[in-house]
Amino acid sequence: MEGASEEKISSVSNLVSVFENSRTPGAVPRDHGLETGHQNPGCRPPSPAEPWERPTMEEALESRPRTVSRRYLSSLKNKLSNGPWRKSCPDPGTQQPEEKRIVQELLETEQAYVARLHLLDQVFFQELLKEARSSKAFPEDVVRLIFSNISSIYQFHAQFFLPELQRRLDDWTTTPRIGDVIQKLAPFLKMYSEYVKNFERAAELLATWTDKSPPFQEVITRIQSSEASGSLTLQHHMLEPVQRIPRYELLLKEYVQKLPAQAPDLADAQKALDMIFSAAQHSNAAITEMERLQELWEVYQRLGLEDDIVDPSNTLLREGPVLKISFRRNDPMERYLFLFNNMLLYCVPRVIQVGAQFQVRTRIDVAGMKVRELTDPEFPHSFLVSGKQRTLELRARSQEEMISWLQACQAAIDQIEKRNETFKAAVQSPEGDTQEQELQSEELGLRAPQWVRDKMVTMCMRCQEPFNALTRRRHHCRACGYVVCARCSDYRAELKYDDNRPNRVCFDCYTFLTGNVLPEDKEDKRRGILEKGAAAGSEQSLMCSFLQLLGDKWGKSGSRGWCVIPRDDPLVLYVYAAPQDMRAHTSIPLLGYQVTSGSQADPRVFQLQQSGQLYTFKAETEELKGRWVKAMGRAASGWSPRGPNDRDLSD
Repeated sequence: MEGASEEKISSVSNLVSVFENSRTPGAVPRDHGLETGHQNPGCRPPSPAEPWERPTMEEALESRPRTVSRRYLSSLKNKLSNGPWRKSCPDPGTQQPEEKRIVQELLETEQAYVARLHLLDQVFFQELLKEARSSKAFPEDVVRLIFSNISSIYQFHAQFFLPELQRRLDDWTTTPRIGDVIQKLAPFLKMYSEYVKNFERAAELLATWTDKSPPFQEVITRIQSSEASGSLTLQHHMLEPVQRIPRYELLLKEYVQKLPAQAPDLADAQKALDMIFSAAQHSNAAITEMERLQELWEVYQRLGLEDDIVDPSNTLLREGPVLKISFRRNDPMERYLFLFNNMLLYCVPRVIQVGAQFQVRTRIDVAGMKVRELTDPEFPHSFLVSGKQRTLELRARSQEEMISWLQACQAAIDQIEKRNETFKAAVQSPEGDTQEQELQSEELGLRAPQWVRDKMVTMCMRCQEPFNALTRRRHHCRACGYVVCARCSDYRAELKYDDNRPNRVCFDCYTFLTGNVLPEDKEDKRRGILEKGAAAGSEQSLMCSFLQLLGDKWGKSGSRGWCVIPRDDPLVLYVYAAPQDMRAHTSIPLLGYQVTSGSQADPRVFQLQQSGQLYTFKAETEELKGRWVKAMGRAASGWSPRGPNDRDLSD
């Protein structure tokens, strides 16, 4: 075994001699199959005192052999032939305990780390400060910002941490422990947070002033080319402190794992590991904060850096495209949302994206905001955002995306309410529109209403007169969101959600908001037999849906109607032109009618027939037709729900 080791070391020494002879001008190489002609003729032979420099990336990619200094080869030869070096090779018989080996590695890496800190603080930092003071080519403050608190970190490690580790390892025979030492010094490692938080900014300043100031670049290049720098860049050296605490954590974790169960240092070492982990978390929190600010700044740049939006205390929770459901247009419009911890920004993409990519249309405060899912067959995956400034009907691209938006908005609302107990809990209505209508009277004028879409009504929601394109056009009440005619909305009232500016409102909201009594000629008329609101009927209905109206019986009522059997009037079928109409155009008492299937050519057709009266309907699906036939059949036989908990007629 020993002979093989001697032979191996001898062969390595011979190989070193070959390299050494191949570097000497005029030397005759030994017969080892190596030629000196491989040396690059363009390379200057280094002087004997020149150190072996670490290759750069470009040199590593070259195919030509690199030169090695005589000083390095001589040193390697001495190490190979030296007795102590041979003894340093691990011998299974005399191998030291694993925990001591880890402490030895910790000490060696700490020594190398302190040397790197010395280079940063005493060489790079001081030389750049000296140049800044003498030449005035760049500000001293820039140098201080680049190196942050590196001086404090260097002094701590050079004067406290490294000496303590060295003393403890020297006394390892009598005191085989390091847990108490690390416990004492670990709290000071939190000073790394300032350095880590400043690191990205420091790298940007370094790159900027390297290009901007030749004297700045000259100092850095001169130091980087020195032996002490090891041909590494300043950026590489500056990264060392960022990586150091995770290195401590790994070594100490391994040290705890290797300790015997009854080791006296086990409890202290575990506590020291927890403290190192806390310091690492502290640095990670600083990195997270730095990344948050960087991300926030990029978002503000995309929004055009508007003064009322830029706030470093904000946190971006979610962003993404959505579709805006218009109350006038049939096709949704592309929009973009930014959800912060305190506001929701409703934005429009800019056509010409020079500088800002989005234009902010509306800012909705999270405080007082409400969100809920909408059940609209025409627009699936839609949800409502109701805030003090505006109420929006939005559509996501999928059900999962809609749920994600609802959860993110609700989490932001809950967080605001936890921090400020003066805000009332956001009400999530399981019944949907019913509770929303109940809350409207309490919050009328305090928050922007949900506007009823134009195509959902065919008549004024106050006076029930039908709309037309010339004499009775559609308008929206800014307080309740109803679609009303010009005569019913010829009033103005101050709305708090719009900074108390006068807005167009209907006469009901005008009376509620101002307390003024309306003239007698504008008071609400007595309700007729057909004046049962479709929306109210649908919410408390036994059966409702769209049906196609076939035949001449319907006259000008149209080919499609919103049909409702109300719970409070279960023996009558009401037919509306639109789901939000306040008055039905037809009512059919179902008692005594016969419900039959229609033409066999289309199984979705069914009829109501009695004494010469014939009404023909067509459902969208056979399943829907079956539910309607069953519901109408029960109503025709005189069945009515016995209580409020009875299920609808189609069950």
